[in-house]
Amino acid sequence: MVLRRSLQHPRTLTLAAAAVIVSGLALALPGVTAAPRVPRVVDVPSRPAFVKPPAATERPALVGQVLGPSTVLRTENPGRLQILLADGRSFRLGGNAQLRLEPTLLDLVRGRIIAWIDPGSKGSTPLRVRTRVGTASIQGTTVFIEATADKVLFLSWEGNVEVRAADGTAYRLTSGQRLEATPQGWKGPQRMDAAEVKKRRRSSELLNGFQAPMQTLPVIERELGLSP
Repeated sequence: MVLRRSLQHPRTLTLAAAAVIVSGLALALPGVTAAPRVPRVVDVPSRPAFVKPPAATERPALVGQVLGPSTVLRTENPGRLQILLADGRSFRLGGNAQLRLEPTLLDLVRGRIIAWIDPGSKGSTPLRVRTRVGTASIQGTTVFIEATADKVLFLSWEGNVEVRAADGTAYRLTSGQRLEATPQGWKGPQRMDAAEVKKRRRSSELLNGFQAPMQTLPVIERELGLSP
């Protein structure tokens, strides 16, 4: 009996060691970890879409690419991409867009962006998107921004959005409201009518056509009466 136990003991140790190795490999495998710790590209449904790291040449965006601080993202129609940030927040970029990733905000030079914070997220600081006319701050919200040569449009798809203009004026949007900055001044916030909401939901290239999920989309449809 003693001999039998002694023969089984090495096998038991071997199985235990194998279990530890397998569990370690599982933690290291892509897609098994709880969440990425660095910003990365998670979807590129259409091109042209580019990534330019600091002090490096621009190259085509690829799913899985890690993005460091001061990386510049650029798209040309009909190019689009989706980014998952280190804190679990996300955004999609499209149009003839250019955006720089900064440590504390997203710097939108031009183009269209939709950014959101997952429902139930406990992030302590708002996600901020800076434009040439002002900065939008969101927390537990979905915001759309379009920056063109003649105007900047801010739109709250759901939740509360604060837009602080360059002169310090603060505007607050709630679900379904829009705010525009033009050379003639600021217009809004005002609520979109039902026809505009439906048209934007149906035709938006940032709400449709992605494989990576957008967790706040059901909230948007419920908030704006688009759910059956």
